Amino acid sequence: MRGPAARAGAVYNEWGPPPGGPGRAKGEALKLKIGIPKGSLQEATFSLFRKAGWEFRMSGVRSYHPVVDDPEVEPLLIRPQEIPRYVEQGILDVGLTGKDWIEDNGSDVHEVGDFTYSKATLNPIRVVLAAPADSPIQGPADLDGRRIATEYVRLTERYLERHGVRAQVEFSWGACEVKVPDLADAIVVNTETGSSLRAHNLRIVDTLLTSTTRLIANRTAWQDAWKRAKTENMAMLLRGALNAEQLVGLKMNVNRASLDAVTALLPALKKPTLSPLSDPDWVALEIIVEERIVRDLLPALKRAGAEGLVEYPLNKVVY
Repeated sequence: MRGPAARAGAVYNEWGPPPGGPGRAKGEALKLKIGIPKGSLQEATFSLFRKAGWEFRMSGVRSYHPVVDDPEVEPLLIRPQEIPRYVEQGILDVGLTGKDWIEDNGSDVHEVGDFTYSKATLNPIRVVLAAPADSPIQGPADLDGRRIATEYVRLTERYLERHGVRAQVEFSWGACEVKVPDLADAIVVNTETGSSLRAHNLRIVDTLLTSTTRLIANRTAWQDAWKRAKTENMAMLLRGALNAEQLVGLKMNVNRASLDAVTALLPALKKPTLSPLSDPDWVALEIIVEERIVRDLLPALKRAGAEGLVEYPLNKVVY
């Protein structure tokens, strides 16, 4: 095979790179350099990729270079706080990081997709201003002259500037909750459930930002035809894996005499797949529904005449 799009495996041949992307050296391997968030999001991210079709594993306890079963992907395990900066600079082609860190860095990157998952739930996180439960701080105006500890220094400074408040913002290497009231008057932290704040007798004063995980790309890499296609495929499968997280499939056999009663119980706008069985009086019915409704739906379907009900998990659902 010859021509500008011909490749042997994952390496360009003598004709060079495919059209639409920047020039590459002869024989240069096709690689997508991706930043994987190290820390609290690490296992949730590996799990999501596993469902999407990529198996990441660590090559050593302190390794920053996970091994992945895709020769076209080159992962780097790095703190999510740093990923927007390295993607913007082109050291990484793409990366997964929080909207909070994109905003804190003020990074100029292309946002490929919004993926709502966190370390424990499928919910967004919030970046909040918190103070001791008995503190007189009730809003941003009460921060004037106060000391604030946070990892979100730039985000906090912009928040104070918007409210016309002058306060001392100090960078903290995590564990901000333990710094009030002895070392700081208030903190700006991210929270998923608020449990850590309550455990330290802190209350939320204000929300600076609601954040979800984003797949971001370097703007030059996004103009590369191969990298863009690889990234878009990855985003599609990650989205499909996330869609499947809260869905299950239901199969059942239904007598045609009971079909109207059974289908009337199914969620609105959900059209089931019907297949004839060898007995002309029966059909097989299959539908995808939200897992949370199955505990109530399944008994009702049984009582309406459905038989042989089977619930099964889903890996990916691509709309």
